[in-house]
Amino acid sequence: MTSRFEIGDTDFLLDGAPQQIISGAMHYPRIHPGHWRDRIRKARLMGLNTIETYVAWNAHEPIRGQWDATGQNDLGLFLDLIAEEGMHAIVRPGPYVCAEWHNGGLPTWLTADPAIRLRSSDPRYIEAVTGYLEKVNEIIAPRQIDTGGSVILVQIENEYGAYGSDKAYLAELIRLTREAGITVPLTQVDQPIAHMLENGAHEGLHKTGSFGSRIHERLATLREHQSTGPLMCMEFWCGWFDHWGEKHHTTTFADSAADLDLLLSAGASVNIYMVHGGTNFALTAGANDSGRYLPLVTSYDYDAPISESGDLTEKFHAFRSVIAKHAAVPSDPLPAVVDAPTLTVPLESVGDPLPAATLDHGEFSVPPSMDDLGPDVVLVEYSTRIASEETTVLAAHIRDLAWVSLDDRPVGTLQRTTGDLALALPPGDHLRLLVEETGRVNYDTKIGEHKGVISAPTLNGIPLGGPWQVRSIDVPRLVHAVTNASVSDAITNAHAAGPVGLRAGFDLDAPADLFLDTAGWGKGYAWINGFFLGRYWRRGPQRTLYVPGPVTKQGRNEIVIVELETITDATARFLARPNLGHEVE
Repeated sequence: MTSRFEIGDTDFLLDGAPQQIISGAMHYPRIHPGHWRDRIRKARLMGLNTIETYVAWNAHEPIRGQWDATGQNDLGLFLDLIAEEGMHAIVRPGPYVCAEWHNGGLPTWLTADPAIRLRSSDPRYIEAVTGYLEKVNEIIAPRQIDTGGSVILVQIENEYGAYGSDKAYLAELIRLTREAGITVPLTQVDQPIAHMLENGAHEGLHKTGSFGSRIHERLATLREHQSTGPLMCMEFWCGWFDHWGEKHHTTTFADSAADLDLLLSAGASVNIYMVHGGTNFALTAGANDSGRYLPLVTSYDYDAPISESGDLTEKFHAFRSVIAKHAAVPSDPLPAVVDAPTLTVPLESVGDPLPAATLDHGEFSVPPSMDDLGPDVVLVEYSTRIASEETTVLAAHIRDLAWVSLDDRPVGTLQRTTGDLALALPPGDHLRLLVEETGRVNYDTKIGEHKGVISAPTLNGIPLGGPWQVRSIDVPRLVHAVTNASVSDAITNAHAAGPVGLRAGFDLDAPADLFLDTAGWGKGYAWINGFFLGRYWRRGPQRTLYVPGPVTKQGRNEIVIVELETITDATARFLARPNLGHEVE
């Protein structure tokens, strides 16, 4: 059945009748595909009529020319499930999305070229974007509402007014989108701040806002810059994200519900950001830097109405009550919160797995950045001979974290976040820096910055000229290195110094969501049955990793850990409930 969705003088119009969009954001790559329908259905039960999602370019095309729209990247299936649940969809394909996602969604093969002017009408950037949008719109176009699908709105760029004001760039994105067969209304989003709304404006786009409080003030500002048509908060911030080493963010559900009520009572449409956050699986978490670099945690729970593991929270029930004042809410029974299975499993060690997943890049006079070595490189070993017979001071520009060893003895770390970019070295011969990229900046002008060792390190102020031996480690491949390795004796009294691989088997009566306790571990990566859960880090606030039920199975299951620092408890514990950090008082 086809319908028509339009922008009227005061309202969105569905087949000519006013339609208030009550939407919620969820990002399909942050949710296991086996849970897509469950999360969409729960959003519908809260009273939503629409689901919004970003499209992360770098998830679909991590290597240029190698497009992937399968599995966790199957946007088409996600949109089809939304339609099957009787809901509409809003798609925001960027090409830049922010979203606290790695590199703001831009592929590292694109941002590796410093000569390309990102998010502009630079012909080289437009050439790459053209290929991306053609592929995305091939998925979206046949799923628009006027062809019987779910899509009612498509957004151009994302918060562009906070970054630039290249109208030719916006015009080209609009042209590419329309030529690809996108017929539904096109939108923009910016914070309701005058210069942002104007910088990101284009006559072909309907303005929407992003905000989480001061509702009447924000709507009034938006109306000043959008004189006709419906008002919409495209990102109603009902929670927030977490950085490693900082507190876990929560918001008072009653305050958020009151603000939602103000929005809906004003007749505005809304997209709740996030209705369900999900997880930054594998290496997809981003970072922020507004003067201090802060990488994001693996969980993207966002204190959302539907939790990371799909539980219905107090915020869900409060929002549902508000929505029921303005729209019909399904009367279906709501699922109860269920504890996850608990178990404790001792881990066995297999020694250092890094050599088994290493690519040797040869020798360099100046250390190359990770971006010089290829797309999505996150862990690199730089080594050189210094032959020093006295204590010296090593200084290096590191992005983002380096473990320093001398003659295979650990001597300290260099860390961008803390500003510790120099340390004293004892006499020694062979210097090694194991450098990790801990998350790429997803907002503002530092998007696309190079990672790794930036310029030559110095010893007592004198550049180390090398030669530098450089090896990259294929982190996703480490799971196979640990699985296939022989058992070692790296564990002593439940302690183990990294890099070290650990593994164990455990049994389940049936597939189930799990919460993997990381409290006794240092810093590293975890997998269950080959599925890359993501990073863990002792500095918190996150203390458990979410294991989606569809990656588990009845009977034997396998856990793999790669620890880069120190394990103080070589045990895998699965808890009944998640621990994402302390609550805000």
